[in-house]
Amino acid sequence: MDPALLLLSLIVFLPVIAAIVIAFIPANQVDGIRYVTLAATAAVLALCGFVFFGNQGTNYDIAQAQMQDTFNVGWIPSFDIEYYMGVDGISFPLVMLTAFVSLLACGASWSITKYIKGYCILFLLLETGMLGVFMALDFFLFYVFWEVMLLPMYFLIGVWGGPRKEYAAIKFFLYTLLGSVLMLIAILMLYFAGDLQTLKDQYVAQADDAERPIRWSELNLGDAVNAKLGVKTLGRGDNSVVLIRKSEGAARALEVKVAPGDVTAANFDATGNVLSLMLAKDAKAADVATAINGNAAAANIVVAKGGDGSLSTAEQAVSLPAFKVPTRDANGVPVEKVHTFNLLALAALGQHTKVFDGVILGRSLQWWAFLLLFIGFIIKVPSVPVHTWLPDAHVEAPTPISMILAGVLLKMGGYGILRICYPICPHGGYDLMWVVCSLGVISMVYGAFAALAQKDFKRMVAYSSVSHMGYVLLGIGVWSATKGNAYVADYWNMGVQGAMFQMIGHGVSSAGMFFMVGIIYDRVHHRNLEEFGGLFGKMPVYTAMAMGLFFAGLGLPALCGFIGEVLVVLSVWKFSMLLAVVSAAVVILTAAYILWALQRVYLGAEYKGPHGDHITPSNGRENLIGITLLLFAILFGIMPYQTVLKYMDKTITRQTSDLAKWTRDVKQPELTLKEQEKTAPTTPPTANAALQPAAVEVVSSGSDQ
Repeated sequence: MDPALLLLSLIVFLPVIAAIVIAFIPANQVDGIRYVTLAATAAVLALCGFVFFGNQGTNYDIAQAQMQDTFNVGWIPSFDIEYYMGVDGISFPLVMLTAFVSLLACGASWSITKYIKGYCILFLLLETGMLGVFMALDFFLFYVFWEVMLLPMYFLIGVWGGPRKEYAAIKFFLYTLLGSVLMLIAILMLYFAGDLQTLKDQYVAQADDAERPIRWSELNLGDAVNAKLGVKTLGRGDNSVVLIRKSEGAARALEVKVAPGDVTAANFDATGNVLSLMLAKDAKAADVATAINGNAAAANIVVAKGGDGSLSTAEQAVSLPAFKVPTRDANGVPVEKVHTFNLLALAALGQHTKVFDGVILGRSLQWWAFLLLFIGFIIKVPSVPVHTWLPDAHVEAPTPISMILAGVLLKMGGYGILRICYPICPHGGYDLMWVVCSLGVISMVYGAFAALAQKDFKRMVAYSSVSHMGYVLLGIGVWSATKGNAYVADYWNMGVQGAMFQMIGHGVSSAGMFFMVGIIYDRVHHRNLEEFGGLFGKMPVYTAMAMGLFFAGLGLPALCGFIGEVLVVLSVWKFSMLLAVVSAAVVILTAAYILWALQRVYLGAEYKGPHGDHITPSNGRENLIGITLLLFAILFGIMPYQTVLKYMDKTITRQTSDLAKWTRDVKQPELTLKEQEKTAPTTPPTANAALQPAAVEVVSSGSDQ
């Protein structure tokens, strides 16, 4: 079995296995249920460490930009829906963050005292949904995991929440469901418009010595899909040769035999329909492709494309089944489409073909798809004006679920925009860049002012999340690789990396801030900022942890909130100086509401609220969780590259670079053509052209008057 298939599946579904085990434990065995849940979340984190850092076959390679540890198994073959997963520099840090925050949130769940069994089962199902979203590379599978999260979170808020839990849970459910429906519509649009036959034609047509914008072997299409297309890949990644069958001999299965030899050569036996490859030691995949294409008989039935790496010389034999040659219309366009949910293939279709360029209501299909997906994802971010579910959900949710909400769930919106919206629908991303950036800045400013106005401690932290996630939206949307900037993607790359770092840093600091609020709430059962004060003297360790975590949220240098915000603000300068100035100024507002809250809660006058006699120092469990979060906030702040940025650098650099090339080669020529059409005469010369000067004279005369 493919080790990636086994290990990644275990990471995702281990919580489900634990939930099934818990289902058989009697409900009165509270401690047993809690420890099984804690062991499961700890095992997921340990497994992530083993898979990505301790196992030679699946170690995460920071030098690789493409997907790693991929596997693709047919799930619903009738519709080419695949169980397809993998990680790259965008998803890997978020997978680790999910496992980390889930473990700490599980530790924080000891304060939950009712319906423990149901709570733990739902908690574990939620973790599976979150991990699945970050690893899924099939759009249908991604949507399934996205929906899997919805119900556990609804019940976790609605059953274990505060006084207005039903209202908050329904509001969360309806908002998220609205986003899901918009996403589903976009999925249908892209699925039925997409066509892998067209992508294959484009791939065959691209020159071998070009930049190879379509990297077929990296799409990891399933065997059934490749069989429909008449394609077979020998090897993986750069160490692979892609064989694309021609219509000649398509009715018969093609046998390919590989064997070591003194030289690299290809022979074709037309009688048996057998292609024999001899590979010299360390033969390059590109050399093998050249040998196949250089053999007249072989080139008559197959086209070969090779990577830059070495192809294995081990003896092997593969069979390419007979395939149906697609029917084409008068323009050579395939009539029978091969649709796909493969996210990487959809991205290649969006950037390198015109299948998503059909016009709907004056805009291209991918423009509308981008808009629908974008709205769906910013509900989860959340961004103004679809943010109103967040403060209610945070306030009413129990502390561990608030940690999950702030630490992981909000990041799924940013991840979806980065993984799906921009690569698949670049036309929409380019045309709406100002909308994206403006919403980011508005969210930053609005969230900060709203936090300033709050009297509820937890609601203040919730609005701070709206403000901080605005940096994420701004950093992702700064498409500065335009003609005016010579298509240089450096600053956009900086913005996206800043946005990603902000998601990781905020995942740590916001989870910590909610945990700190939860500690004091568990003692005094209120969150009124006006009634707090003087906690420093009564809870010194707790106060020290809270100070550190709130300063991390503030963006103080040497803490995790600083690097992401600075990278985003720097990147915006080349896009818009005004937005850069406004986003930099938000730091003052952030400092205002956080410092004011710290002063009122920890340094202010004596505590004036109820249950003052219940204010006791934080216990060992609370200290362990709080100090762990604080240590990582410091670690990310002083070693940002070694701990976070180096894992995402290659992937984000390639994505922004690819989209910068797309801007230069596809978008800008279209914009230039439209500009020329606007300035060109609209009325062709006619037989009565002699009348036109008179009309011009009349208009001109009127204007002069």
